[in-house]
Amino acid sequence: MEIRYHAKFLKHYRQRIQRSVGLRQRLEDRVESFTKDPGDEGLQDHPLKGKKLGLRAFSVTGDVRIVYRWIGKNVVQFLDVGGHNQVY
Repeated sequence: MEIRYHAKFLKHYRQRIQRSVGLRQRLEDRVESFTKDPGDEGLQDHPLKGKKLGLRAFSVTGDVRIVYRWIGKNVVQFLDVGGHNQVY
């Protein structure tokens, strides 16, 4: 699987995630799980509604989510990362 990163994702990763070693490691673990099996129930992957219809998100922690979209059969684009209130 190929992962592409939107500029907004990279900006918010630097602002919200990068400084916390524990959170950064948790995110890396969840992304690795996602690349191995996007359907893994532990990721709590779900489709979004409303203005974000067509996008999906999965959980990094109880509050932190990665918002993404499929742009090809084996290609996803990570669009945003942050707390529930930050990304929705």
